[in-house]
Amino acid sequence: MDCPTLNLKPIALQVVQSHGFDPEFSPEILAQVDSLPNALPADKKEDLRHLLWSSIDNVGSRDLDQAEYAERLNETTIRLLVAISDVDSRIPSRTPADDHARLNTTSLYTGTGVFPMLPERISNDLSSLIFNEERRVMVIEVHVSESEAPKAFGIYPALIRNHAALNYSEVGDWMAEQSKIPAFARVPGLLEQLHLQQRAGDILASWAAKTGLISLSGVESRRISPETTEEPNLLQLNVARNMIQQFMVAANTAMAEFLEANGCPVILRAVRTPLRWDRIREIAQLRQFSLPVEPSAQSLTLFLSREKSLNPTGYPELALTVLKLLGKGEYFMQTANDPVGIFGVGVQDYTHSTAPNRRFVDLVTQRVLKAFVEARPIPYGAEELREIANHCTERENAARKVERTLRKVVAAFYLRCRLGETFRGIVTGSSEKGVYVRLQRSEAEGKIVRNEQGLDVGDRIEVRLLRVDVEHGFIDFERV
Repeated sequence: MDCPTLNLKPIALQVVQSHGFDPEFSPEILAQVDSLPNALPADKKEDLRHLLWSSIDNVGSRDLDQAEYAERLNETTIRLLVAISDVDSRIPSRTPADDHARLNTTSLYTGTGVFPMLPERISNDLSSLIFNEERRVMVIEVHVSESEAPKAFGIYPALIRNHAALNYSEVGDWMAEQSKIPAFARVPGLLEQLHLQQRAGDILASWAAKTGLISLSGVESRRISPETTEEPNLLQLNVARNMIQQFMVAANTAMAEFLEANGCPVILRAVRTPLRWDRIREIAQLRQFSLPVEPSAQSLTLFLSREKSLNPTGYPELALTVLKLLGKGEYFMQTANDPVGIFGVGVQDYTHSTAPNRRFVDLVTQRVLKAFVEARPIPYGAEELREIANHCTERENAARKVERTLRKVVAAFYLRCRLGETFRGIVTGSSEKGVYVRLQRSEAEGKIVRNEQGLDVGDRIEVRLLRVDVEHGFIDFERV
């Protein structure tokens, strides 16, 4: 059966609007952005433009929030610098563009393009750490050592220049196969710099495992294409992605500790208590690993690390199952007088300060930080921060529904050519709303409408495709 290409744009716009997002920028916002100068006036920020900064992001990404640099202090310690774009310098609080960002709270990646939180002249240009442009940043300095836990050694404003805008694919391939000579080898000193960054990432990963920092790598989705006829697949996290994730967790940890130590309010994002720890224990037991009765992030980390080492091919499926059973993360405000217990932090959720071009909560955190560093009053009150945290949680959940719906639309379009076929899959949801299955090594996920009794999250089954509705992204299966 001939399957033509899919025009996803009108469907994406409808889905985005149906979930309460405003995809359009008002004339007032556009006027505000048009009035911005291309260059900011010089100030007294520390000049770090001479350092060999580089960024690593998705292929084609223009909204670059961070860049990295590393150097050895001695044989056992690496000085890691993570530069975060100073978006606040371009978008002052309580302006039209800021109000719009506060409403949506996040950029939306729909496959047909990005519905950005900020106008693209901001996120893709003026506040993006694009190649060879001078930019204001906030630098988070962390000392990484094999002999002791990572330590934050300062957070300060600076000027930098990105000397190499790289992508995960090219860097990951090179790191995995050292014999290849990549195109970016032409930048003097860059290969040695990336080797040192890779070593810092490995050390951070080791410390994370010891302290119970849960890493659920391997479950991120490949971005869907607006004109695809191919089924979207799970994106395997390569070593470059894992390295940057370790850097972001280290930077966010340093940020949170700095703000808390100085009596500043801080918004965190994490899973406080696992949704279904009992089921996670059952799955571990089937793999001959005993988890304690009470939730333990450190024990779960040991289990996941062992399984990733023993079965790297099957690990993404396990990580997906655990992610579903842990439940959704949430934003919440924490102060010294109002501590909140945290079970564990998944790397894809613990991102409250390193992406101010893409997430409003990160921009808020940056403003709190800058106010303290510059000895100004904190621009948000405690109650306002709680309201922002709650709203960002609700919008983050809505954004995931948007992206999940559009992945299902593309999957339904692909699968409409395969009615009646059988597939292997894993159960990803089991509740009063129904039982859901994700096809093996695929982003195609649908509802089991026949013979679903007795199934639970993590079960491996075989299903037959019964029906698809491309416009609504509905996919129905029966268990066989």
